[in-house]
Amino acid sequence: MPTQPHPCTGSPDHWLHQAIARIEADYQRSADTHLIALTLPAFSAAGIDLYLKDESTHPTGSLKHRLARSLFLYALCNGWVREGATIVEASSGSTAVSEAYFARLLGLPFVAVMPRSTSAEKVALIEFYGGRCHFVERAGDVYDAARAIAQETGGHYMDQFTYAERATDWRGNNNIAESMFSQMQRERHPVPRWIVVGAGTGGTSATIGRYVRYQKHASQVCVADPVGSVFAAYHRSGDASLTAPGSRIEGIGRPRVEASFIRSLVDRMEEVTDQDSIAAMHLLSALLGRRVGPSTGTNFVAMLRLAHEMHARGEQGAILSLLCDAGERYLPTYYDETWVLQHMGDCSAAAGRLQAMAQGQLLLS
Repeated sequence: MPTQPHPCTGSPDHWLHQAIARIEADYQRSADTHLIALTLPAFSAAGIDLYLKDESTHPTGSLKHRLARSLFLYALCNGWVREGATIVEASSGSTAVSEAYFARLLGLPFVAVMPRSTSAEKVALIEFYGGRCHFVERAGDVYDAARAIAQETGGHYMDQFTYAERATDWRGNNNIAESMFSQMQRERHPVPRWIVVGAGTGGTSATIGRYVRYQKHASQVCVADPVGSVFAAYHRSGDASLTAPGSRIEGIGRPRVEASFIRSLVDRMEEVTDQDSIAAMHLLSALLGRRVGPSTGTNFVAMLRLAHEMHARGEQGAILSLLCDAGERYLPTYYDETWVLQHMGDCSAAAGRLQAMAQGQLLLS
């Protein structure tokens, strides 16, 4: 039976049009994120420049703000979200924070399904934006629980792990890749040799990988993968049935192969230990004079490894990565020495080694 026109507007799509307009207006009110030049003298002198695109300056404080916006627009334009519908997401934190923001913008209820171990700071942010948190004991349980809640409420399961790689226009239209290359235009090496990202859904690596190929750039994509994640093993084998324990670095790595992780768009994987991620997080925070999150530490480890390899081969160029979110969200966990020792182990050896790498001492050995 055809949908009847709205009695006031004469259009059955009035709410949909208003929802899209609100999201687009919100985007226009937000400036692009900054590109930070990370000056490490030993590398700079060798013609190797490092950069971080600061995604922590989005309204919801992380890279996932871009994803949430794209997922909402994708779902709206597909006709999956209607007025009053409950939005449900399976998320370890940052995506849920951002989706809660957009749900509130549209006046929609929001439920985040997440592991009980998710940081209290992220839970508080979700609740601040009007969302409700539903906890599960194991990371692998989030998918079925989210589907069940969406069915019970008659709502929509956003499913970032399936739709992240397709919800964003990878050819351009102000996506993160287009922004990166635009901001690099006046740098010494405007086309990065390497772009380093982590993978939770795989959406960011897919968007950047496709954009690089579409624009015929010589850049390559490296995914920094924490131990416990399945992505590195899947990238090597192509076996999508593989599973893993799951990452202890919040926001990246997964216990199963997600549909949005497209291995053919990733040129290289770098597996990073928890100790290296935490040590690099602290080192980078000291270099920048501000706290960064643990997934940014994972990225920084891969950047340093790539920089050393480039130097050893006599190559020059730029390495570009993401500052995914700010460290203030992790003060009771990754920034607490007792918590780190209990959950991650002793990071002192990793700290010394990475400090030497950043100072270029290993370059001379």
